[in-house]
Amino acid sequence: MAWSFHGKAQLGGLLLSLFGWVCSCVTTILPQWKTLNLELNEMETWIMGLWEVCVNQEEVAVCKAFESFLSLPQELQVSRILMVASHGLGLLGLLLSGCGSECFQFHRIRWVFKRRLCLLGGTLETSASATTLFPVSWVAYATIQDFWDNSIPEIVPRWEFGDALYLGWAAGVFLALGGLLLIFSACLGKEDVPSLQMAGPRPPPFCAPANESNDSFYLTPRPRNLFI
Repeated sequence: MAWSFHGKAQLGGLLLSLFGWVCSCVTTILPQWKTLNLELNEMETWIMGLWEVCVNQEEVAVCKAFESFLSLPQELQVSRILMVASHGLGLLGLLLSGCGSECFQFHRIRWVFKRRLCLLGGTLETSASATTLFPVSWVAYATIQDFWDNSIPEIVPRWEFGDALYLGWAAGVFLALGGLLLIFSACLGKEDVPSLQMAGPRPPPFCAPANESNDSFYLTPRPRNLFI
């Protein structure tokens, strides 16, 4: 099947959105949101995520899950909620965009309805991007504020950026690019030019126009071998 520019844009948006959604899920699971290196013991590294805190000692990691959600800092509480919401929005956007793309062919779905599905899916993907970038950026901002806090003695170790933050930023960018590309592909098509596969053949009219005779009208069948 030959792909049009409209179909290639949809496929590119779907692949970018899928890649961004997978990266967002991995970001939520990873514990490397914050890292802390102890100067007294260089072999020991602390890492903190949304769900647990771990201590790495000579390539051996010991992790402990957070006992209470309310005991977490405010930025981690909000990050948990927004990241889970981002997964739901991204998955729903992928399903709607997939049904509205040219890859999914179903004769009962109108072309205009598929275009609206693709537009809605792209909007959900951009929303998923926002709900991914906001918590990651907030945690990064809180880490910078604590790092440069003059009220904390210099001898106290400071938390720094973890690898999960960079992966979260990349996931948000991919989701945003995929959503915008899906929206662009939906706005690219025209409602008055549907595809030939969507527009089925119309049956010919059963009767010809009425003929006039003796001041009365009656219908005559149209010959089958008549073509206009």
